[in-house]
Amino acid sequence: MSSQIPRTIGSFEVECELGRGGMGIVYLAVQPGLERRVVLKTVPREAAEDPRVAERFQREARAAAGVHHQNVVVVYDCFSFRGRPYIAQEYVDGQDLASVLRGVGRLEPRVAALVALELVRGLEEIHASGVVHRDLKPPNVLLGKAGEVKVADFGIALGSGKGPALTQTGQAVGTPRYMSPEQLYGERADPRSDLFSLGVVLYEMLAGRPPFEEEEDPEKGALLRRIESGRYPGLRSLSPATPRWLARLVQSCLRPKPRRRPASATALRCALEQRLGTSSPADARREIAAWLWQRGVFGEDDEATEARPLASRAGRRLRPRLLAAAAASLALAAAAWAWEHRAEIDVPLDRWLSDVARR
Repeated sequence: MSSQIPRTIGSFEVECELGRGGMGIVYLAVQPGLERRVVLKTVPREAAEDPRVAERFQREARAAAGVHHQNVVVVYDCFSFRGRPYIAQEYVDGQDLASVLRGVGRLEPRVAALVALELVRGLEEIHASGVVHRDLKPPNVLLGKAGEVKVADFGIALGSGKGPALTQTGQAVGTPRYMSPEQLYGERADPRSDLFSLGVVLYEMLAGRPPFEEEEDPEKGALLRRIESGRYPGLRSLSPATPRWLARLVQSCLRPKPRRRPASATALRCALEQRLGTSSPADARREIAAWLWQRGVFGEDDEATEARPLASRAGRRLRPRLLAAAAASLALAAAAWAWEHRAEIDVPLDRWLSDVARR
């Protein structure tokens, strides 16, 4: 272990450094008492000397900790160690969406829609908690090896009014090509701002590129004008396999005026569920995981290969046997039920059981 990486931070045992940048440092650690891996986030030492940074860090932790949902990264603790603030949060074994897209280019339309459905379920709970995320983008979307989809990083979230906001009105914060026009103008964001960002992310999953590209040396305000005017390449021209209904849904999220976007995350969730056949969270995770594993997103030699859902060779070999066993169990259960309720069945019992067996 490098001398620059601490062996312990508080009660956590550090395994390795996951990343480092101008705004933060991220470690992978273990919480011995609970035998679970966690991610520890902190700020560079020079930034930690600014009391505003520590306050902002704590408010980020509180904003995330106030949301309890399977599609949102869990925050376990916020503490100070040797003069630096830390956030301990859930470790998601997988990759962020940006890394996945760099590897595969784009997602199959149904898989992209399922990922969007899981994201909007997370956003629905975030908004219900009185928080606007304001920084939804592929690096802040985590995809786990079991198909989990998690919204991460509440660094610039807008709180529910309990104390001052993390950032003030008049400041344009975030990543410009994923930001709504109102955010770029520094106006106060609301939940529909997150739906705009979701539309950008979904467009990128389908097309392999975001709708609003930043040029190397852009004219000042050019990106804002494109976003505000709604000018971007037609989704189906870049991704002909995208169903028309899904292209229209993306278009509705990318409308410049907030009032013309879907009214809420709940409305968007309902629309996606209806089109996708009311895919349950468990079903969505299975489909997403299968697709990712089949395309080698998580590699073939990974130690978690044996546990991968649906895509494993063992799973494919066992599936016919499991289905046969399930069919047999169902037939036995049906027979038992039929015998108990034989007086209530309008058709002869032997014919009814025969029909069940054929099914």
